[in-house]
Amino acid sequence: MDMEDRKENGRLVIRVSGRLDSATAPRFEERLMAAISGGEKRIAVNFESLEYISSAGLRVLLKAARELKTAGGGLALCCMRDYIREVFDLSGFVSIIPVVATEGEALDKVG
Repeated sequence: MDMEDRKENGRLVIRVSGRLDSATAPRFEERLMAAISGGEKRIAVNFESLEYISSAGLRVLLKAARELKTAGGGLALCCMRDYIREVFDLSGFVSIIPVVATEGEALDKVG
């Protein structure tokens, strides 16, 4: 798994590529939690190049969403391949974390 991040108008965008599974989820969690601890409240995660996500990856996203909600911020996900989106639909995560088509929409969702 690779991650790239950038700031856009006071919001953090994290692009994740490769596999988000039990082997890589701890590093992803560390990055998200460090951002939140560092004061980031509005985070968009771009999954355009994500090839696979496991329950370990979903757990990290849920934890981050809860932390951001508590801090008065938000998390939004975008640019998913159809089979990745299906994981979010079947697990019910789309009712917890906004999942949108484009990065621009995700940035709008987080404010």
